[in-house]
Amino acid sequence: MRKWWPLLAVCLGAFILLVDVTIVNVALPRMADDLDASFTSLQWVINGYTLALAALLLASGSLADRFGHRRLYVYGLGLFALASAVCGLAPSAEVLIAARVVQGVGGAAMFATAPALLLSSYQGRDRGTAFGVWGAANGAAAAAGPLLGGLLTEHLSWPAIFWVNLPIAAVAIAMTLRVIRADRPAAVPGAGGADGAGAPARIDVPGAAAFTVAAGALTYGLIRGGDAGWSSSLTLCAFAVSALALAVFAVVEHRTARRGGAPMLDLALLRRPSFAGLMAGALLLQGGAFGCLVLVSLWLQSVLDLTPVAAGLALTPLAGASFLVAAVSGRHIQRLAPRLPIGLGLLCVAAGMLLLRAGMSADAGWASLTGGLVVTGVGVGLATPVLVSAATSTVPPRRAGMAGGAVNTFRQLGMTLAIAVLGAVFTSRTATALAGPGTVPDPDRGAAALAAGQAGRLLEAAPPAHRDAARHLVHQAFAAGLDRVFLLAGLAAAVGGVLVLALVRPSGRASDPPSDRTASTGAPGETSGATPGADGAAVTPKSGDQQDPGRRRVSSGV
Repeated sequence: MRKWWPLLAVCLGAFILLVDVTIVNVALPRMADDLDASFTSLQWVINGYTLALAALLLASGSLADRFGHRRLYVYGLGLFALASAVCGLAPSAEVLIAARVVQGVGGAAMFATAPALLLSSYQGRDRGTAFGVWGAANGAAAAAGPLLGGLLTEHLSWPAIFWVNLPIAAVAIAMTLRVIRADRPAAVPGAGGADGAGAPARIDVPGAAAFTVAAGALTYGLIRGGDAGWSSSLTLCAFAVSALALAVFAVVEHRTARRGGAPMLDLALLRRPSFAGLMAGALLLQGGAFGCLVLVSLWLQSVLDLTPVAAGLALTPLAGASFLVAAVSGRHIQRLAPRLPIGLGLLCVAAGMLLLRAGMSADAGWASLTGGLVVTGVGVGLATPVLVSAATSTVPPRRAGMAGGAVNTFRQLGMTLAIAVLGAVFTSRTATALAGPGTVPDPDRGAAALAAGQAGRLLEAAPPAHRDAARHLVHQAFAAGLDRVFLLAGLAAAVGGVLVLALVRPSGRASDPPSDRTASTGAPGETSGATPGADGAAVTPKSGDQQDPGRRRVSSGV
């Protein structure tokens, strides 16, 4: 039994990392009331975390290669716990958002290093079992998030959803230091170490900084545009900064690759149709399936007056169906051509969103969500276990870690951008629905109030004689906004499914293009490779297996 203690230490970190992606959704209305937060602030409570996670995931992998995976995992847990404490004590929305960003920084360190810790702790069949259990723990965290958030919010308070991380992180840190061996940093051959082993792998700091600025400015522009207008100076400035930072990122990564360094993302991989199709699929899968849940949670509680626990239960069909499908069919779908489960999974997500749209009306209740959420969950369960193994099979072995990390980066970025885009679409559509003659004096402010979960305040402001009519209008306007959100999410998932089915083709392990072979060649006799883990993750060998030293890590498909 003692041999499974390292697995438990890693699963504890994975649980609090991934449960914090979904646990916040159910608590948003209470946060809005207590902190007097606007819809823009609520968006940033979610996006601050996922954006930091997406922007720093690949850079965290390089940092772990330099300083050691166990060390960075422990530092990530400590930072995550400290930020969680600040989240729970936050006196304002601004402090909460800042602490959520720091949570994402710690989460990126944990996410990038956890698989490598399993790789170093287990061999043979035990390794497959460990990755299978770790994948199941990730799925369980996503499934438990809404319900756990509802229980803590309703019976304690919304800060409790963050405080619960503290004892779990403390136990995980103590166990990690006790049961997981410290690893040696990777080295670049010929870099001039005293013993000929080379110097520690360099971190692509300029690339990471440019990518972070590009993603952050784009997200800010999308949220600002929905709030203040698309022609406002700040909105246009944000988009310009994002475009400039993206151009800088492309130049930096290209130069790093040409000089034989270790870029955060080798952009040459995007010239491979299969790899590009899978990145688009990862982006649109996460955005299409999960981008709408913030608004759905607000609808359940502020419009239908459900308790946080009831709202959490109403959202569990998606995560539950995803977990069951992935657990039951995971091994079988690995035998299929990857484009089939991923492409069909995305089309299932599109069908689920369209079912949600068909059931949405002014008189709809929580039961109208069940069918669409189940179908969406089936799609997520089909596509997710195969994403990383498919991406790593389309690139040279030395790029396997980078490819797996890119999938997870694009997935988190997809959710971040979807929340921003769908939020803007929702407020625009809701304002239009509220703009009828003699209804709401200021439709834009009314739409912002609905998006912030303040439907009750709108009703209280209405004259008693007109309160029933105002209630019907609120239901009608929110339904109109969700109708457009579900339609756009369904179209995004459908586009992703078509792209995957059209671009991704089965092939053997890809080889480096001629321009890359000089940079990819290590010391004489050096070999590298990747094998699929039990959960569909691509497992890159440890340094003792003589893989590319700058990419000694594992990337999960969860």
